[in-house]
Amino acid sequence: MAARAQVASARAAGLSLLAPARPSAPSLSSLMQRIAAQDRAAFSALYVATSAKLYGVILRILRRHDIADEILQEVYVQIWERAAYYDAAKGAPITWMVAIARNRALDEVRRKKPLSIEDAPEVMRMADQEEHPLDRVAKRQELARLTQCLDALDSNRRDLVLLAYREGMSREALGQRFARPPATIKSWLRRSLLQLRDCLDHDRA
Repeated sequence: MAARAQVASARAAGLSLLAPARPSAPSLSSLMQRIAAQDRAAFSALYVATSAKLYGVILRILRRHDIADEILQEVYVQIWERAAYYDAAKGAPITWMVAIARNRALDEVRRKKPLSIEDAPEVMRMADQEEHPLDRVAKRQELARLTQCLDALDSNRRDLVLLAYREGMSREALGQRFARPPATIKSWLRRSLLQLRDCLDHDRA
């Protein structure tokens, strides 16, 4: 894809540029106008000025460097292709670019396969060291009970718990994922964990 080639070229050019200061907002606006006209040098300059910030946005959501690297490249492909649609009247260039990066990272979270508790035994804080066989049997039984209790939750609440405690997503990121304010996410998590505790206590009774 031609746009991907432009991103690769921009990254290569960025490594060779010595830019002592980040462009101001007007400079970014000027770069966006030039990129809309397919100016490769402007695209390279924009990459140098903004890639660190966009990478940070993506990494905070995905929490994996390998995937964040790939998504960053896709984000700049979109920036190259959509530069002509940027409207300065609706916000600063960096705000527009951050929105693209955040939305693409959240899309990647949604695209991942359904989470399974079997893939996340750390939810139960299982020890990594060697254990007695009977201890391993007991923990497998505990895992089975936890799996059953998670399955009893609403599917969204189950995903919420696993994303929070398996993926380590913040309340803000979860709020974007589920289109709810952080306070609502906190309430959902608390109620879901109480439901899990009651379920586990009932099974042990």
